[in-house]
Amino acid sequence: MATSKTPVLPEVNFSDWGDIRYLHLGTEWVQGSMKLDAPFEIELEYVQRMMAWLLFADPKSLASRHAMQLGLGAATLTKFCRKTLRMRTTAVELNPQVVAACRGWFKLPADDPKLRVVIADAALEIRKPEWQGTVDALQVDLYDHEAAAPVLDSEDFYADCRALLTEDGCMTVNLFGRSSSYERSLEKIAGAFGADAVWAFKPTREGNTVVLAQRTPSRPKREALAERAQTIQTRWGLPAPKWLRVFKPLNPTLTRPSGP
Repeated sequence: MATSKTPVLPEVNFSDWGDIRYLHLGTEWVQGSMKLDAPFEIELEYVQRMMAWLLFADPKSLASRHAMQLGLGAATLTKFCRKTLRMRTTAVELNPQVVAACRGWFKLPADDPKLRVVIADAALEIRKPEWQGTVDALQVDLYDHEAAAPVLDSEDFYADCRALLTEDGCMTVNLFGRSSSYERSLEKIAGAFGADAVWAFKPTREGNTVVLAQRTPSRPKREALAERAQTIQTRWGLPAPKWLRVFKPLNPTLTRPSGP
């Protein structure tokens, strides 16, 4: 969670249901989850899809790459990038209670030379020169405690996100909301990145719609994407071959679509 204002921060708590632990910010809305017997796996479908940038990345290069999360949630993406992919990983989170909860309840490791958790306003933090052009995989999941709509969702914000990326870097963003904000958000992302740089999933059953934007647009052939998807599933257990059935370019007329 992050915002350019200074709100009253909600209470952080968790609940266990079977073998899953859920993070809550003062409401019943789920802000993240963890398998108790597999704390470094990704349990929620939409969070798995936030890893779709792997379709455009060379698996052999990941150890030298940099991932950044805006909004820590239950630290699922942060843990996966740092522990499973062994990437240099930075997470930006406004609420220090969330960081404490992730360290106490969700197995978030302590900072080390390849992991840094920054307690800051994401809108301000990402404008710092030290981050510009350094991020290969940017994952944006910024919601308030009521999960109504993205907290940071302007074209200027997405332009700042684009400025973080390396030339072949990607941003994935979760656009779930109970309001009809998806199309407006998509327009803002396309305005900042260009329509030819944007890909989108169909919504999950829960209504989360993950959008991917590339710093430099590319249109791999379906065969290349399918091969990369199989590698992702084999190496890291993510259902990437299934992604290709529900993941398409925003402007498919420019090239061959990525799925049937």
